[in-house]
Amino acid sequence: MSVLMAAVAAVAAVGLVVDDRTLLAESVWAKPLKFGVSFAVYGLTLGALVPMLPRARRTMWWLGTAFAATGVVDVGFIVLAAARGTYSHFNQNTDPVNAIGQQVFSSGVVGLFGVSLVIAVMLLFQRVGDVALTRALRAGLLLATGGMAVAFGIAGAGPSRTVPDAYGRPVTLAGAHGVGTPDGGGMPLTNWSVTGGDLRVPHFVGLHAIQVLVLFASALGFAAARVVWLRDPGVRARLTGVAVLGVTGVFAITTWQALRGQPLVHPDGLTWGAVGLLAVLTGGLTLAVVADARRRVGPPSPDLVRA
Repeated sequence: MSVLMAAVAAVAAVGLVVDDRTLLAESVWAKPLKFGVSFAVYGLTLGALVPMLPRARRTMWWLGTAFAATGVVDVGFIVLAAARGTYSHFNQNTDPVNAIGQQVFSSGVVGLFGVSLVIAVMLLFQRVGDVALTRALRAGLLLATGGMAVAFGIAGAGPSRTVPDAYGRPVTLAGAHGVGTPDGGGMPLTNWSVTGGDLRVPHFVGLHAIQVLVLFASALGFAAARVVWLRDPGVRARLTGVAVLGVTGVFAITTWQALRGQPLVHPDGLTWGAVGLLAVLTGGLTLAVVADARRRVGPPSPDLVRA
């Protein structure tokens, strides 16, 4: 799946350059590009994780295969819609291709969410690597499942409206990514709204939190070769726990911000206050963990200093 998604991203990147068709002021190939990159990265993460699990290996293999197959079908429909110059999301037109595709697409979203949730729950009862890595994987998969759950809110947001497709034909859309503002004319590349809330922001944060947390736990493991107080697995686990708190806080704040109809790039005082509180909390906990770890190790011996 990841190889196919990388190919989709490559084709879409070419499409951005050679195809001038647009949907709501955005290239028809922008959505396939974003989904191709996202699924390629997430698929590689699951592909590396599943073989590492010590229990229920056959069940996990089938779950991973189900996710991969569903991902191919769903992104395939997004590519088909782009090639046809129309919308993959929220499209209520009744032509046969779209009517059948929307049924498959909506079922696939539920399937991706369900498979991710089952994998996350099964991971709660298994350990992969050291405590820090296991904690990062568990929290990351739960946050990814939460990020997928936000997609259900996206599907139900906004009233029905009629917009033109890439050829000027009318398309009825039921739903929107934005909260309090119509889709279109957003930030470069992501197209996240700059005039209202956008549920794609927490969707992205939740879906890719696992990569951030796994990289953080892995970096602590590599740093332990040089930093004495990081050699304690408990210290690395606690620091990873603080990172989990931080990423979860970002997910919660961006969800809250979007639901209040506020764009990511224009936070109000409440949002800044929440960000500041999160920064103080995670920073204070980090300093406390590091100070305690260094105190336990103690100063180097005189012989070591002379050496």
